Amino acid sequence: MSFLAIPRLRARRNETRCPGLLLSAFLTLASLVASVAHSQTQTPILIDARTPFSEPGPALYDGGTATSPSGHVLGLNDRYLTFDGKPWLPVMGEFHFSRYPRDEWEEELLKMKVAGVNIVATYVLWIHHEEVQGPFDWSGQRDLRAFAELCAKHGLVLVVRIGPWDHAEVRNGGLPDWVLKQGPTRVNDPAYLASVDAWYRQIGLQLKGLLWKDGGPVIGVQIENEYSARGPGAGAEHILKLKEMAVAAGFDLPFYFVTGWDAAVIPPRAVLPLYGGYPDAPWDASTEKLPPAEVYAFRFRSRVASNMGAIDGTTSTTDVDESATLLPYMTAEMGGGNEVTYHRRPVIQAADVSSLVPVMIGSGVNLYGSYMFQGGANPDGKLTTLQESQATGYPNDVPIKSYDFQAPLSEFGQERESLRKLKVFQYFLNDFGSMLAPMTVHAPAVVPKDPADFSVLRASVRSRGDSGFLFVNNYVRGYSMPNRPATQFEIHLPGSVLPVPRHPVDVPSGAAFLWPFHLIINGVNIRYSTAQLFARIDGVEETTLFFEAIPGIGPEFAFEEASLASIKPSTGETAMDAGVVYLSGVQPGAESRVDLVSAQGGKLRIVLLSATDAENAWKTRIGGQERLLITNCEFLADDAHIWLRSIGSPRFLFSTVPPMQSLPRANLKLEPDGSIKPPGALMALAPERSLTPQVHLDLPAGEALPVETGPQALWRKQPVAVAPSEAPLPGAARWRIEIPANALDGLADLFLEVNYQGDVARLSKGGKLLDDDFFNGETWSIGLKRFLSAGKESAFDLSILPLRKDAPFFLEPAKPTRYGRNGQVCGLDRVQLVPEYELVIDTGGQ
Repeated sequence: MSFLAIPRLRARRNETRCPGLLLSAFLTLASLVASVAHSQTQTPILIDARTPFSEPGPALYDGGTATSPSGHVLGLNDRYLTFDGKPWLPVMGEFHFSRYPRDEWEEELLKMKVAGVNIVATYVLWIHHEEVQGPFDWSGQRDLRAFAELCAKHGLVLVVRIGPWDHAEVRNGGLPDWVLKQGPTRVNDPAYLASVDAWYRQIGLQLKGLLWKDGGPVIGVQIENEYSARGPGAGAEHILKLKEMAVAAGFDLPFYFVTGWDAAVIPPRAVLPLYGGYPDAPWDASTEKLPPAEVYAFRFRSRVASNMGAIDGTTSTTDVDESATLLPYMTAEMGGGNEVTYHRRPVIQAADVSSLVPVMIGSGVNLYGSYMFQGGANPDGKLTTLQESQATGYPNDVPIKSYDFQAPLSEFGQERESLRKLKVFQYFLNDFGSMLAPMTVHAPAVVPKDPADFSVLRASVRSRGDSGFLFVNNYVRGYSMPNRPATQFEIHLPGSVLPVPRHPVDVPSGAAFLWPFHLIINGVNIRYSTAQLFARIDGVEETTLFFEAIPGIGPEFAFEEASLASIKPSTGETAMDAGVVYLSGVQPGAESRVDLVSAQGGKLRIVLLSATDAENAWKTRIGGQERLLITNCEFLADDAHIWLRSIGSPRFLFSTVPPMQSLPRANLKLEPDGSIKPPGALMALAPERSLTPQVHLDLPAGEALPVETGPQALWRKQPVAVAPSEAPLPGAARWRIEIPANALDGLADLFLEVNYQGDVARLSKGGKLLDDDFFNGETWSIGLKRFLSAGKESAFDLSILPLRKDAPFFLEPAKPTRYGRNGQVCGLDRVQLVPEYELVIDTGGQ
């Protein structure tokens, strides 16, 4: 540990302050010399951010009532949203209440909230509520009002996407069959508008008293979706009519949204466009690997870019409506995952999702919305199945039941790795979004010429005056980006030229991050850091900033000397040069800290976590104090409790920053764990359960029929494969899986994990389809708590259709190779039961 008072440093400039052995000092100096010499041969990446800051202007928009009964006001200007007149950069996540069991809504909303989501977006899918004309079904998991009330209970606000056409990979885009039979849809046809009016008024009744102006959570509605029609009774005329009907139905709200891609119609002043983009394009007809997606390159020239991703390899880089640029850049559908289609089955990795955030925020986005954030499953229809299909005239076939979407929260609530990676960025937006929102975008002098140009490192700056953030992305889904040796940025600011960092660093392939510069907290000026800022906790006497060490990049902090009175790091070396204090060699860890006192006496602590610890860190309150709780367990919390859940292991392990001074109350015995760092880590052990399913082959696989293709869509180059209907799968093998009675005793859930090879798999019980899966090589994991009968043995039927070698599919990873002589494969490799254990902590017991 070293302690450096700044006056002492001034007397000895250019001197490393924590000298060790002579050899160590010599090696450090040699490394510095080599680094400087190497940097002289490199050309820094130039970003000109000298443009004088301009205050935002008024938005080209007329909204509804924006003041709540408590006096809180929502608003916007042409750059960002506002809350009580202050900049607001929220995080939005999509959760379809009618696709999830009602008694599980609350814990999923809590998971979203603790992951940094502020706004819940949800489709209200017409066909889910009025499949048969006349009676509206708002019961059970279709109860919109109950869902909205839960959002309000936990301080989440709600954007309701009321259609009438939604898409959402649902039958007819959400329009009931009877509406289609009436005549033209999605235009100002009298019969259609009359039905839509009744639909809007029903939604209005469900949300009566729950709007923002009533003190409720509903702050906005989205009207229609992906709407690009023009002509008589269509286009802006139709959108304006739908808005008029929504207002008449009771929707007096601050925000009225439409989607902004696909040559969208955006009537000026009436609506706000929302944009998006996805890691892959499972609607594409190609059965080959797609070109690099544009969503991994900064959008400096267009908010629309390729209209949600490559479509048969084509892209577009022009905005549809120039007037939309006089409104904040906001998104609703940044891919939290991707749906699979029958003909195209991408496997989404965590970085495919998380690397989109620095790209889009660095492009100027001031509302980040993920679709989906919470996966789900289609409810049972009264007349038909409710999924999108080519049989209903739509371009793709998707699973009948599953709408998992490979989302951060799965169809059965598991927290995927993508949730943890997203959370790091979402915490940053929660804690620093008000600072970021007014900042303007500056592109580097050289940018990639297209999404496939990997020769240039992708970067952007957002700044206000001399302060800002540098965004970097060296990741593209499905492609290996080169390592970027000896990288340095030269940011030209109004008051100076800032080299970041002082010596070039190597940017690894796959890195995606943000760095702050001239960040002033409690009087301390952080000139820059090569670690990612991600969270802030304000205490009574000091503020703690949490940074994440980026794998492959040594963490370095630089501080303006004039802003400091003292600096005291727990590890690392400090040096000073030309009025800048540099701190390097800080060892990441929960016990790591850098204590700083500003020249004005303000106190600041910096904690540097490893990437793993940052992804495992959750902001929560224990004993009335805000802390980070670090655990690899699944996490959710409310005002009184924390739930840790462990899938497969009965052992719980966690630590907190700052550490707790005494043990909190819990449902399991907590005790210190001295086997790992940091000191103060706690562990608990649940009673272990060992459960084995009984699996019986009832019918061997037969021959799968040749895969047919459907009609060719006008916008696609070729027709695509058609999925089997909901009828029993011809040629499928069938197994019976028996689960013992009381299997759920003492568990939060029980997952049936199925590893198989085939084409389509379906799980049924008593002849009723529960879930289905299009094979993509991944383990199919099914939460059983919603399907098991308490105290009784349960039996499930598993059907697997053989996969044909000649099937026109895109499978990722590559197709399995164990085809039989008949050119087909159908195999059940493993079936196991994996328990989910639970630790409940009383947060008020500290």
